[in-house]
Amino acid sequence: MALATPFASASLYVGDLISDVTEALLFEVFNAVGPVASVRVCRDAATRRSLGYAYVNFHRVEDAERALDTMNFKPIRNRPCRIMWSHRDPSLRKSGLGNIFVKNLHPSIDNKQLYDTFSMFGNILSVKVSTNASRESLGYGFVHYESAESAQDAVARVDGKVIAGQKVIVTPFRSKKERGVEETAGIYTNVYVKNLPEDSTEEELTALFSAHGPITSSKLAMSPEGKPKGFGFINFRTPEEATAAVNALNGHDFKGKELFVARAQKRDEREKELRERFEVLKIERQKKYEGVNLYVKNLGDEITEDRLKQEFAPFGTVTSCKIMVDPAGKSRGFGFVCFASPEEATKAVAEMTNRMLDGKPLYVSLAQRKEARRAQLEAQHTQRKMQAGAPQPQAMYPQGAPMFYAPGIPPRNFMYPQQMMQQQRRGGGWQPGTQGNPQMVMGGMGARPGYQLMPAQGQPQQQPRSGGRGGRRSNQLGGKQMGNMNGQRRQQQQQLQGGPQQQFRGPPQQQAQQQQAPQQQQPQVLQPEVPLEASPAVPAGASEEGLTIKALASAPPGQQKQMIGERLFPLVSKHQPERAGKITGMLLEMDNGELIHLLESDQALSEKIGEACNVLEAAGGD
Repeated sequence: MALATPFASASLYVGDLISDVTEALLFEVFNAVGPVASVRVCRDAATRRSLGYAYVNFHRVEDAERALDTMNFKPIRNRPCRIMWSHRDPSLRKSGLGNIFVKNLHPSIDNKQLYDTFSMFGNILSVKVSTNASRESLGYGFVHYESAESAQDAVARVDGKVIAGQKVIVTPFRSKKERGVEETAGIYTNVYVKNLPEDSTEEELTALFSAHGPITSSKLAMSPEGKPKGFGFINFRTPEEATAAVNALNGHDFKGKELFVARAQKRDEREKELRERFEVLKIERQKKYEGVNLYVKNLGDEITEDRLKQEFAPFGTVTSCKIMVDPAGKSRGFGFVCFASPEEATKAVAEMTNRMLDGKPLYVSLAQRKEARRAQLEAQHTQRKMQAGAPQPQAMYPQGAPMFYAPGIPPRNFMYPQQMMQQQRRGGGWQPGTQGNPQMVMGGMGARPGYQLMPAQGQPQQQPRSGGRGGRRSNQLGGKQMGNMNGQRRQQQQQLQGGPQQQFRGPPQQQAQQQQAPQQQQPQVLQPEVPLEASPAVPAGASEEGLTIKALASAPPGQQKQMIGERLFPLVSKHQPERAGKITGMLLEMDNGELIHLLESDQALSEKIGEACNVLEAAGGD
């Protein structure tokens, strides 16, 4: 047999292989036909499992042609293989030239039988019967001829003929894109019908639709028990007949039920259409309620929808009110309130935010889409990471002194003396046993304009620590230089002891200790470039005995977190003295209303401390 395909080479594609077929086995099988140059089984890049096909390269084209004629559909490990020429240029295969589609095949027809049936019309490049995961025939297949003339001859001579007791339909192959364009334009032959009576039969369905044209196939969906599911499919020979049946029978009364008849759609096409329709409805609904729908959280378990509606009714017309519940019917602590106009919603946000309802402060804001809220949270997280990675100014503080914050600056990420002592024991921050001041980072003050670090009078520059080659050079200092340095240090200590002591604000226990401690050093503090007003007094109600939401609201925003932190730190120290500073900083990220609740409820505080400890242990912290 002469080689007729000008694009043929000595490389063959071998498909329909089971997963345990290896290169060694294929080399042994095909080397019996002729000398094999190489074999490659295609595998998944991640799992390295076989994809079910391979390429066998011969030294000579004649050997490859002989293997294609003699080895095609031969079983390898009890499964017939499928061999065809390997084409590096897929343009011929994708063009559809010479490719035909065969449907309504009997389940017994396999690849070899389909090849034997259509090989009389021309040289076949490939043939395949589509199967499911269990390798059962789906009733259709494809035959690819070398020339378009052979494909046209096969369509003309086999279409409508009976093969294995079933009349087959043979048509030129059309790609999925071409079929989609035709179906969208109204060119289709398959019809879907639903809302059929339970006692319907396939014969009745065929008789009903045959009045509009010859039916090539019909199928009534049945349940595993053999009962009709109420829908089916009818395929006509021409698109005009299918369109006429849809127009005539859609809404037709059949045994007391109104039929729904339309073009048959594939599942992915129908799901895509439904998704697009629901997305449009969702966008329209969100635009309708944009600016008038409020999100309310921190609701008590006893709050009902009627109670919530009554609380928001004074600010305008409440069109809907909904509290979200879990599967057991218990409130999840948040809900939505929708007003008639954006002005009413804005007024409700301003008036109801932080308002106490059954002992809990409400959080009220405009409702956002999940995508918008996620993007906002990601932006905030990115900003925090950038701020955390930015260099922060450093200030010198005397041992045992609490942090100082200028008015109007929120005290975020502050440290208490206990945490400073922990860092000292771990060897971080500053060196024990010296009279120098420990270094601490002022969180959140690096980006504040108008403030700069001013060294205290007589404060010498900190000497770099010895290490490496620099350490060896520093060891060469003479006794005279070391004596000068010690003299400067003693002079500095005398100046600091004689100066006035700077007052700091901190927890009451620290204030008492500071008043009793001797004045030793004058700390280095943040000095403004312009004069600052005096720090505002602590509002009434913010006494040591307790902190109320009313007193907190009357305080400046910059002092609120500090007031809470001063009362929260001693409570945390009772549970976790070693991690008190770190856990307090984590808890201060919460809303002020929730922090007030922690101050009042020891059980809630214990739960939050436990959660913080779990986070620290998971992160590998101390």
